[in-house]
Amino acid sequence: MLYRYPQVAFPYEQLVTENRARSFEENEFELMDTGVFDDSAYFDLFVEVAKADPETLYLRIEAINRATQSAPLHLLPLVTFRNTWSWGMTDKPELHALDHQTIEARHPVLGCYYWTAEEPQRLLFTENESNTQRLFGDGSLPQGRKDAFNRYLVEGDREAVHAESKGTRAAAHYHHEVPPGGAVRFHLRLGKEPPGKAPFSDTSILTKRREEADRFYGVVQEGISDEDDRLVQRMAFAGLVWSKQLYYYDVERWLEGDPGQPPPPKQRWRGRNSECTHLCNFEVISMPDKWEYPWYASWDLAFHCLPFALIDPEFAKQQLLLLTREWYMHPNGRMPAYEWNFSDVNPPVHAWAAWRVFQIDRKQRGDAGDIAFLERVFHKLMLNFTWWVNRKDADQRSLFQGGFLGLDNIGVFDRNAPLPTGGHLEQADGTSWMAMYSLNLMRIAMELALHNSAYEEIATKFFDHFLQIAQAMASFCNSGFGLWDEEDEFYYDTIHLPSGHHQRMKLRSMVGLIPLFAVETLEPETLERLPAFKRRLQWTMENRPDLKALVSHWEVEGLGHRRLLSLLRGHRMKRLLFRMLAQLPHEKNFNQILLRDDQAQMPNLGPFFRDFSA
Repeated sequence: MLYRYPQVAFPYEQLVTENRARSFEENEFELMDTGVFDDSAYFDLFVEVAKADPETLYLRIEAINRATQSAPLHLLPLVTFRNTWSWGMTDKPELHALDHQTIEARHPVLGCYYWTAEEPQRLLFTENESNTQRLFGDGSLPQGRKDAFNRYLVEGDREAVHAESKGTRAAAHYHHEVPPGGAVRFHLRLGKEPPGKAPFSDTSILTKRREEADRFYGVVQEGISDEDDRLVQRMAFAGLVWSKQLYYYDVERWLEGDPGQPPPPKQRWRGRNSECTHLCNFEVISMPDKWEYPWYASWDLAFHCLPFALIDPEFAKQQLLLLTREWYMHPNGRMPAYEWNFSDVNPPVHAWAAWRVFQIDRKQRGDAGDIAFLERVFHKLMLNFTWWVNRKDADQRSLFQGGFLGLDNIGVFDRNAPLPTGGHLEQADGTSWMAMYSLNLMRIAMELALHNSAYEEIATKFFDHFLQIAQAMASFCNSGFGLWDEEDEFYYDTIHLPSGHHQRMKLRSMVGLIPLFAVETLEPETLERLPAFKRRLQWTMENRPDLKALVSHWEVEGLGHRRLLSLLRGHRMKRLLFRMLAQLPHEKNFNQILLRDDQAQMPNLGPFFRDFSA
């Protein structure tokens, strides 16, 4: 990790004042604009962390003065207990000094650890408690609050810290005058075993772990020759791993309130997440960003799992299964969306992610793949699919509504609220996601049917469901009016008014491009191994020409006699997909699966989008 600290006071007030005075048309006033980093007047702090064993952690901090003159450096590495005792969750733990550089940490659940800092000037102690005097004007509590180190160092209040060398929050205080361009190093250790007489005499563990990491990524990046590409990917993987975090949220306890604290307002039982009392999360989960967005979102998590499968496939599979467990998934089959409102709806990409992770893992394993994982997640996903069908298809016509599902969170209407016109919105994106969901579950069922023929009938069920959705998007109950606009060659949301009339919302956005995702190719060798599924497929294509017409270019064989299932309609929509595929350098033959007469020239997408918008 790299932290960059200015050598002057941090300009909080300047940032607030300047941004408050700016209009929405002006750029945000950033930290770099304040001048605090001018003339290189800052410290770079490089922090390296490595484990010697599962219970022993080593840290090395190197501080470099980038300025052209010497500067004082105060560094306070912290060790602290999360405050659970104030909420009645555990007995109060304790940190206490064993000597001038080692602290013993005793916890009623975690047991005993030893935290050692290399030759600090002093160990400081306080309590991990809020300063109620500053917050609420309540001075009845004793001294020793969580802001004590700031008051001790910045405000010069030597009485702010504990006189006794114990508490629940501690710091090692280092103070150095660092010459221009100079550097100082500090080492720390946390472990279950006492540190011994010379805990920092051998720091080779950092070198060893770095070499191991280099070897690991050397295998992962075997096919990447460009050094910059390797570095960018490795930094991306690092950011992904860094955003794993313990997520703890017991909804029922949150609704009831914490012991020893004022009871929450009764309205909480009628507000967001009040219907999610089953939800009790206490696992390490991949966050969008554990610093800025320290919560999970079900579809963000699904996307995270694909790159995770390249470096830790077992974690990727565990994450996908986790959201289908009974303390996450509602008894009715609804998957939690995100912390702000678990009852909201995210695009149903879980099946797609499960299938892709299975494929990535199978390629790495070199065998038939983790069929047990695929089967476990498939059964739970069928519950979720059924929830979508029962809860998000208002008229039971295979047209779905779910909220903001088009990757664009703004619109004419709040898509999570009732329409001001009455009626409801039949969503091109929500319906297309469900078409994609049907194809994803069909493909998983086909894979499982290769090992258990009972899944062939389930595969045909999802094939039929895809056709029903395609039919509904083309024409509502054979009314001749659907989500597809033949003149514009585009999919639009449609308002279904209480009178029974329909009105298309002719807005060009991602909503109308989501149908591009509902695409699946069927391999001939797979169909040959699934005779019951193949018979049902052929019967439909031979006896239901109306449905066959909805499956774009089923009659045209692609590379290797593959067949294509998709919602693609109109020349422009097909051309868009072909051109997108043409930009993928590692899929040079994939676009040959599609129509050969559209493959002559594949210009860049920019001009095409401009033409499409016009």
